[in-house]
Amino acid sequence: MNFPILPAALFAAAILVASPAWAGPGHDHGDAAPAAVGQALPRFSAVSETFELVGVLSGKQITLYLDRFADNSPVRGAQIELEIGGAKFKAEKLGVDEYEVVLPEAPKVGVLPVTATVTAGNEADLLAGELDIHEESHVDEAAHTHSWTEYAGWAVAGIAALGLLGWGGRRVIHARSVRTGAAA
Repeated sequence: MNFPILPAALFAAAILVASPAWAGPGHDHGDAAPAAVGQALPRFSAVSETFELVGVLSGKQITLYLDRFADNSPVRGAQIELEIGGAKFKAEKLGVDEYEVVLPEAPKVGVLPVTATVTAGNEADLLAGELDIHEESHVDEAAHTHSWTEYAGWAVAGIAALGLLGWGGRRVIHARSVRTGAAA
């Protein structure tokens, strides 16, 4: 059997140089879903044949985005009145395409019914939705650390590969010496 030394050497180098891909700090190593970065704010949406309204709650401020349902273009200059859990609020213009409602206090955990009365030019519509506020559940998980047992498999495989290469290399040298008549 003629086993060339160059491919064997390249194979050995590839095994020794190549290391498994280990994730760095902050990367997920388990089967658990990756944790969300940042905080997802509670929101609601309300849709009719004419309008689409989305509200995002941050503390006691609700930022509203009003678009036309047909083409998703922003509705400017509209009047929006919200009824949240029985209390009525008038939205104020905030920026070019946003509206804002400031509540007297941050809403409590639970599901709140939201009704919006929208008037834009000659169009008026009533939209309904729900604001679902969940309790914040931040779990401080310890960062995954690597134990020696995670590396043991790689170490055993590397030693086995080196042993096989050494054994294969000796056989090649022995075979060549037998052909040439030299003693190994």
